[in-house]
Amino acid sequence: MPLKWVLLNNMLKDETALVIFSGGQDSTTCLFWAMERFKSVVAVTFDYGQRHVAEIDCARAITTELGIEHHILDMALLNQLAPNSLTRNDIPVDEAIPDGQTAPNSLVEGRNMLFLTFAAILAKTKNIKHLVTGVSETDFSGYPDCRHEFIQSLNVTLNLSMAYQYVIHTPLMWLDKAQTWQLADEMGKLEYIRTKTLTCYNGIIGDGCGHCPACTLRRNGLEKFTK
Repeated sequence: MPLKWVLLNNMLKDETALVIFSGGQDSTTCLFWAMERFKSVVAVTFDYGQRHVAEIDCARAITTELGIEHHILDMALLNQLAPNSLTRNDIPVDEAIPDGQTAPNSLVEGRNMLFLTFAAILAKTKNIKHLVTGVSETDFSGYPDCRHEFIQSLNVTLNLSMAYQYVIHTPLMWLDKAQTWQLADEMGKLEYIRTKTLTCYNGIIGDGCGHCPACTLRRNGLEKFTK
């Protein structure tokens, strides 16, 4: 490992990180990633009227089991502003991006921007400067707020808006799903993440329903990694 990364990791050992945590594969991988690198970790989950309350229950169960301080913030207004298939039971989830559209109807407009902004406010009240999120440009599925340039831009905006030196960490930004499974395996957490997380758009923990876009992406990544 290059010396600069050794020095950086040693510096993080004295810091606390706030992980944006949904209880899914990506955010749980990031939670374990942060636990390996930071002195302590706090998790924050957002209740935005998502289709399945099981997502919040799953996040609560994982943080309780791991002994992680966990906050659940009410973001119900997002449900009103951005009706979509993840917040409305009467809107079926797109299995693919429809012709003429740039993103599937599972896109919740502004979600990552709002989540990171509210997480940053919480973090400042706790003297935390490090924010960790599981967004990925490699598997971003047409969601514009998963892109590296967006994260960089928002990082600058948060620093300016609150006169505070945040650092947004995106451990999965350049990883596809197979590489995300590989990272989980390297941390010795593959089976934990496979069996205890909820990624499925239909609210089924573990391997999920098997056919929604989230399950398909997750399964294909696991199969590619284990070949």
